[in-house]
Amino acid sequence: MRAFRRAVAVAALAPLLALGVPAVASAATPSPTAPGCEGGTDEYGDPLPCELELTVISPICDNDVPKLQYAVDPVGTPNTTVTISFLKDGVPTVVYPDQPLNGTVLWPGAVEEDGVGVDWPGWSLVDGEWVEGDEYDWVRPSVTVQFEVNPTATVDVAYPPSTPQCATSPSGSDVLAAGPTTTSRSDVLAATGSQALPLAAGGAALLAAGAAALLVARRRRQDA
Repeated sequence: MRAFRRAVAVAALAPLLALGVPAVASAATPSPTAPGCEGGTDEYGDPLPCELELTVISPICDNDVPKLQYAVDPVGTPNTTVTISFLKDGVPTVVYPDQPLNGTVLWPGAVEEDGVGVDWPGWSLVDGEWVEGDEYDWVRPSVTVQFEVNPTATVDVAYPPSTPQCATSPSGSDVLAAGPTTTSRSDVLAATGSQALPLAAGGAALLAAGAAALLVARRRRQDA
């Protein structure tokens, strides 16, 4: 049964590779630094290894704030929390300890005020203008994320793109483009913003209008 579920998880990642989105999960391995890997047996008496399945890995845009939505399924451990680490050159650099097994975390370098994004990784506000470059350049265009329950699994995740409905960069810095909606492993693992909507016929005009409205709104927020 576990082997079948692993096969389903691997199959679910294939559409991401076809889209050119990096989201390749590593084999889950026990960590010598984390307690709780107990194994045990399943309902058929077969031995259970320590495993960690990444069932949802979805970069999303939430009110101009880039975030990572996730869900993990640990086996062979009584641990009920996960430590999420964003790795820079293989080293845990931004760490969210003791998170629930499913939830959402802020993308490193993103800043929100009153639930609205006001700063983004890879950009700095200099003399009132946004310029490329800051200490979080390494989290774009993709970043390696480690999930540790014991065992540990890692996955490369793409930064969520801006859309006409939600900006993950300063105004005018990215070409606004719509993408597929977010789904879970029961459908297809998606690595695009949850607020990305497909454009209908005549969408070019709607894109232009939406981009203009977004730019006006962003300028008003900055002036305020």
